Amino acid sequence: MYLDPLQPKVVEQLDKIRSADIVVGIPSFNNASTIGQVVKAISLGLAKYFGEYKPVIVNSDGGSKDGTSQAFLSVSMYEDMELNFINSPFVPAQRIALTYQGVPGKGSALKAIFSVADYLNAEAVLVVDSDLRSITPEWVERLLSPVLFNDCDYVVPYYVRHKFDATITNAIAYPLTRALYGVDVRQPIGGDFGLSILLARNYLTKDVWNTDIAKYGIDIWMTTVALAEGFEVVEAFLGAKIHDAKDPVIHLGPMFTQVVGTIFSLMKEYQEEWQEIKETLYHPPMYGYQSVVYPEPMNVEASAGWAKFLSEGKKFLNDYAKILSPPNFKAIKELLEAGAKEISFPPSLWVKVVYDYAVYGKNKESKFLNTLIPLYLGYTAAFIDKVKEFSPTQVEEFVQKVAEEFWQAREYLIKRWNE
Repeated sequence: MYLDPLQPKVVEQLDKIRSADIVVGIPSFNNASTIGQVVKAISLGLAKYFGEYKPVIVNSDGGSKDGTSQAFLSVSMYEDMELNFINSPFVPAQRIALTYQGVPGKGSALKAIFSVADYLNAEAVLVVDSDLRSITPEWVERLLSPVLFNDCDYVVPYYVRHKFDATITNAIAYPLTRALYGVDVRQPIGGDFGLSILLARNYLTKDVWNTDIAKYGIDIWMTTVALAEGFEVVEAFLGAKIHDAKDPVIHLGPMFTQVVGTIFSLMKEYQEEWQEIKETLYHPPMYGYQSVVYPEPMNVEASAGWAKFLSEGKKFLNDYAKILSPPNFKAIKELLEAGAKEISFPPSLWVKVVYDYAVYGKNKESKFLNTLIPLYLGYTAAFIDKVKEFSPTQVEEFVQKVAEEFWQAREYLIKRWNE
């Protein structure tokens, strides 16, 4: 059993509980205003769809100063709820609030949750973000049913998101993961997922919990491990994801380098697996009815990202000369030196840039990824400018077209990787 991240008082609580069928984890940091809604939706979903199972809900907190844990423990889970639709008695969920140990970040929070599930010998684990405003009881059913009833190991969310949201997913995480591992998982860093205890225990054996992966890289790491190691994967349709979305230009922060750095480091670890992928893509089963939903509006200006591309990118021309292949360096240099007001960054160039960076990072520390940020902002600005008048269907068609360019350029990557 993996108890190292759990404090003695938490172990005492687990000894009183003794066992559980389902462990639901909610990582948090200063989410007092939203965690109550999340707990209510989870508890109702468990009662409605998994009443005969014994559930435990765990708040794995990073030392919040706003009373998040108190809000988690004090919220009424069942009072004032319409429970008359439940035909048989259900097992009420028990709650545990803990402050996780280790590297600050979601990964350490998840390690504690997985350790609780392991200690209680749970059958399934569900993890949801604490800032969700669109979670419903049906999310619980859709993320857990494939694990409990269909022997699935990993259930990834399929959200409908605003066309300007999730730009790291659309620009890199989705198309690159799809191209590398041959599995079309649309939201590889979604944040909400269900998994089997077998997979949770597999994660606990990995030596990553004191690295940057345990921060923003944890979601893409979990997805990649599941795909590369052959676990059974299913997508679950959850509708719109409404959360604290951020402008990709203003709020980029360390998330970009940690996510991309994790993908690149795993490319080296699993290089034999992804180079053996055949020409046919695998599309995981979709669980849940795909209704028409509309995400919240989001306003983003392409000009800010383009201006940063032009101003910051020029500082790294010497780096680009070392990292990029000569034709790609020439193309980037021309874009930067032209200083064009017209926003344009061809997807075909972006694909090759990402692959050049992956090859360069094969034996490098992740510090060099800071030089990729201006190029990412330039491509994102071009994406936002291009799709600003597109319908949701047209945006998705464009994202799929770019993903296909990543797929078709695999030979370019493999050739450079092995040189």
